[in-house]
Order: sequence, then structure tokens, then C-alpha cells
Amino acid sequence: MSISPGPSGSRIPLMFDFSSLQTLGEPAWLREKASSMGIEFDKGDIEKLGLFLACLLDANTRANLTAVTDHDKAWDRHVLDSLSLLAVLADLPEGASVIDVGTGGGLPGLPLAICAPHLKFTLLDATAKKIAFLDATISRLGLTNCTTLTARAEVAAHDIGTRADAKGITKREGAKREQFDAVVARAVGALKVLAEITVPFAKIGGTIALIKGAKAPQEIEEAQPVLHELKCVVDTIVPTPTGQIVVLGKRVATPRLFPRAEKVNSKKSKR
Repeated sequence: MSISPGPSGSRIPLMFDFSSLQTLGEPAWLREKASSMGIEFDKGDIEKLGLFLACLLDANTRANLTAVTDHDKAWDRHVLDSLSLLAVLADLPEGASVIDVGTGGGLPGLPLAICAPHLKFTLLDATAKKIAFLDATISRLGLTNCTTLTARAEVAAHDIGTRADAKGITKREGAKREQFDAVVARAVGALKVLAEITVPFAKIGGTIALIKGAKAPQEIEEAQPVLHELKCVVDTIVPTPTGQIVVLGKRVATPRLFPRAEKVNSKKSKR
């Protein structure tokens, strides 16, 4: 449910109802291009991916979710771009946790959740109407491996949960900091800023996979001071037909200072 202006400036709910939507037809080139990227679809994947795109483009008429509205471009720039991360996530075990930071319209998290049902995804965004869209879409797709979280990344990344005592054992529940096996993000800022709001979510030994463009090497160079402070390293850069994936490795705990909310807020770029 998102909120829109009502009479006399009041706020009224705007429901996302996708019950009558049909899947967006696949382009003739999709399977061949996907295969060239090492992506093989299981039965039902393409239909669900098409239905996700149908939901995204339908909701985009009422909420600003994407600038890409051409159907073929949506398959390429949304679906295949997102699924380029599958190669990086391939070694994660059954039930591993992945958080998509700044997911917006569900990218890259929802296409990944569709094609990697053995993983558990959390889609994080600060905008309530985007989360409302995602909740409605997850329900329409019948996904059981995907949940949403409405929060600012720079706040959630400091969340160490609440203390719980049971049978003489003290533990913390609901934590987000250093709780995920992998962290993914796409088009939510320069690497020197993006690293700050993604690395803290990863477990020690976890992977941070960030979809970037042609300027990835330049961004890595500019981000070196921050990466040093975060105590993480660039493991590799994976070229793809749709961009480049910067893969960061986390060997030790992230210093408590990070993310620095005031710095992130001043330098974060728009989608």
C-alpha cells in the first residue's frame, strides 16, 4: 500500500492490486543472451520474471520506480543485469541469507529471489511506497524466500538487535549488522559511499557484490581510503554484458563507526 494525496491535502492509501496482470512476454533473444552469460532458467522462471516486470511497469504509472519502460530494455537492463549476480552467489549454501540494499523496485533482489529459490532474500529500502509495491509483488509471485525491510541503510546497518535471555543463554535477536552471507546492490551511489552502507551488513567472511558501470576501476581507486578504513578488500571485478560487478571481501569485523550517516546522506546519489 502506498500513500497519495487525498481531498483537502489528506493522505489516503493507494493499493497495488496485481491480481489481473499477465506475465510480460519474453523477447526472442532472451534465452540465447542469458545462456551466453551462463544463466539457465528453470521451469517457470521466465514466466515469474515476466510477471515481475508486468507488476513493475504497471506500478510505475502511479509510483516512480523505474525510468526504463520499454519492454525489451526492461528484460535486458532489469532482469539480465540483476541475474548477472548469480555467478557471484553460486557458491552460497542452501538457506544462505542475502540482503539487497536500496532495492527500489526490487532490483536486483526480486529477479535473484525468483531464480535462486534456495537462498533467503531481504529487500531493504527507505521509501514506504516502494516497500508496499514489493510486498504486493512478492505476494502475487508467491515467493516464500523473500521479505522486505523499510529502513534507511545507514541506520539498519547499525542495528545489533535486542537482547533476549532464554534458559540462561543471552543472545540478540533481530540484528541486521553483520548478519548476512552476501550483500548486493545496484545503482545506489558511488562506490566510496556504497561500500559504507553495504559492508557492515555482511558477516565476517561474507561477500559484497555491487553492480557498477564502466567507471568501476575509477570508483575503486577513489574508494581506496574508505575501503581501507572499512577493513575490506576488492576480491575481483567481474565483467558482464550489462556492466561490471565489484566484489568486496570482508575478513574482519567492520569498525563501529561505519556507516557514517552524515557522510552517506551528503554524498548518496539518486537512482
